[in-house]
Amino acid sequence: MWSFFARDPVKDFAYEILPDTQEKSGIWTLHRGKRKTNGEPVSVFVYEVAQGTEQQTQLAKAAFKRMKTLRHPNILAYVDGLETEKSLYLVTEQVTPLAVHLKAQAEKGGAGDLEVSWGLHQIVKALSFLVNDCHLLHNNLGIWAVFVDRAGEWKLGGLDHVVPEQGDPSGISLPAPKAVYPDMEKYDPPESSSSGAEKWAGDVWRLGCLIWEVFNGPLPRTSSLRSLGKIPKTLVPHYCELVGANPRARPNPARFLQNCRAPGGFLSSSFVESNLFLEEIQIKEPAEKQQFFQDLSDNLDSFPEDFCKHKVLPQLLTAFEFGNAGAVVLTPLFKVGKFLSAEEYQQKIIPVIVKMFSSTDRAMRIRLLQQMEQFIQYLNEAAVNSQIFPHVVHGFTDTNPAIREQTVKSMLLLAPKLNETNLNQELMRHFARLQARDEQGPIRCNTTVCLGKIASYLNTGTRQRVLISAFSRASKDPFPASRSAGVLGFAATHNYYSVTEIAARILPTLCALAVDPDKSVRDQAFKAIKSFLSKLEIVSEDPTKLADIEKDVASSAQPAGSSSSWAGWAVTGMSSITSKLIRNAPGTDGALADGSGPPSNSGSTTATNEAPPPGTGCCRLHLRCPASMKKQSSDWSSSGWDADDSWSNEKEGQGQSSAGEDGWGNDWGEDDADVTLTDASLPLPDGVRLASDYNWDNINPSLVLDPFALQKSPSFLDHPGLSKAELNKKKREERRKELEAKRAERKAAKGPLKLGARKLD
Repeated sequence: MWSFFARDPVKDFAYEILPDTQEKSGIWTLHRGKRKTNGEPVSVFVYEVAQGTEQQTQLAKAAFKRMKTLRHPNILAYVDGLETEKSLYLVTEQVTPLAVHLKAQAEKGGAGDLEVSWGLHQIVKALSFLVNDCHLLHNNLGIWAVFVDRAGEWKLGGLDHVVPEQGDPSGISLPAPKAVYPDMEKYDPPESSSSGAEKWAGDVWRLGCLIWEVFNGPLPRTSSLRSLGKIPKTLVPHYCELVGANPRARPNPARFLQNCRAPGGFLSSSFVESNLFLEEIQIKEPAEKQQFFQDLSDNLDSFPEDFCKHKVLPQLLTAFEFGNAGAVVLTPLFKVGKFLSAEEYQQKIIPVIVKMFSSTDRAMRIRLLQQMEQFIQYLNEAAVNSQIFPHVVHGFTDTNPAIREQTVKSMLLLAPKLNETNLNQELMRHFARLQARDEQGPIRCNTTVCLGKIASYLNTGTRQRVLISAFSRASKDPFPASRSAGVLGFAATHNYYSVTEIAARILPTLCALAVDPDKSVRDQAFKAIKSFLSKLEIVSEDPTKLADIEKDVASSAQPAGSSSSWAGWAVTGMSSITSKLIRNAPGTDGALADGSGPPSNSGSTTATNEAPPPGTGCCRLHLRCPASMKKQSSDWSSSGWDADDSWSNEKEGQGQSSAGEDGWGNDWGEDDADVTLTDASLPLPDGVRLASDYNWDNINPSLVLDPFALQKSPSFLDHPGLSKAELNKKKREERRKELEAKRAERKAAKGPLKLGARKLD
């Protein structure tokens, strides 16, 4: 009757044994298992009482007791256990026998010295803990007593024969390993137990046997220990001490560890040092942690993959969450992320990245932007639009030009994931302001480049309202590279314009660039003009081809990856100019441009407000003297370039809709042009060069103010009798008069503003 109500304790056990794999480990059988509640993987050592002898049962119960009481990072961790009349269940962290692990590594090319060195370091440290701290003897050390966890770390197990150094006070004596397994005799030291040697001499001898088997495979006989085989040369002297015939000369495990860690020793490596630092990272000073994470990035490439995933990554995440490590963890974090699957990346890395974007640390923000390419594919659109983009857009208005530049470049990656509002309204509003008002020419240039590259993602209305206006504005930029980018922008987006727009708005803009002071701009303009004229000629000869030429004008936004890789020179080449500009700007942290230091709060205005002496690095890296840049900037504004409302009014006069509520009518006008060049026909403009390309020692100082015009312009651009300053002033006056005349004509034709209409700037 009572047996009917009795419950099987195994069924109530919190762990499930998986029947698919099992390994023999001494008197135990090792199974893979998992926790029933959450599926956490574990290892389960099982001993069947019915299948063992009385001695083996005694050893199993002793090991069960030792596992419960011994706790050390390098000893196999006890999780749970169950003892019944029929069986003993010992649950530990998930591990693999070392012999199985080495066999799997051999199939991949063999375990590296770094992994083996750290593994031996852990085993010797565990043995030192038993001998010196617990005064216990292991008596069963060998390759069968070592296990490897998911991170590749070695753990000491096989505690079946552990006994106190002075003998068990209870009087119970455990059988020796060779009494249970006769073939274990080859691992016993040659001396007798009564030789007067140190108690741990036998364990140290077996440590030598373990080292031999790790490098050479199973030990056939005791005499084979004399043959070194594949044991590394740096380890040979210390190995010989372990297996020396004189037991009194064998070193204590702690001294052996110290000897091997001496400079040039087998355990002296960056990998071992990194592991030791990670084990004590909680007690390290913040400055030490910062330096460690900076050095870690360079070392990760040589570290084992499992170690990076399961040991380095958790420490990096913890350092960011609780250690205030900041931006320094980003580089190693993304390096480790390459080892993760897409699912693991989403689970472990993405939540941290999303949280990082909300940080106010400028160094953190700029490094995230610089390395966005490494994680953008793992971000879903919802997270980008709601949690990331609202923080990224603050970079457009940052006072530091490096952050503004990186924010613009990041839009190339974010644009395919942005929703309708963020892409066609919010982003366009910021681009318009940057292109019109940013004081750094390279940033204005990159804004134009980026707009051309993301044009395929814009909806039809935004493309028609923005592209011609934006590229036309770029064609009037005082920075030559920006004017080239405007022409190339027309070329890359040629399929989005109707023939009417080409004839009435694009070609007039391009024709004005045919007399540009910069030859590279003129060359690009001539190519573009020829291309657009060929389009018009085709339609003129055969009007039936009009539909085919304008098939993309009203096309919807294209999916991610469809945009062409045009004008890559502008993003990469101009970024280097911007970096040099930022590095040499007074009051700006030079380390910021390459991401190695936090940005300065001084802002970018210092870059162009102070005029250094002639010939200094500022003029060379700006490609314009700051004094002249400041003067030209004021001339640029006074000319009406950034305030002319004629583009939007002309558009309305042509019967097209006026600018929408996003402010494009104010920020980007609408009287501009384009070309039909393929990607292959968009070379690096000859006149767009880095400062390093100029031989500054041979340049006439009078030309440094305008280094883009170092090659003298053709004679048809010269005005005899007028200096360059007078010529520029004359052009500005003519331009101002033209604009005023146009405004007066439009106001007269349009009549008084209606009540409630928005007044344009």
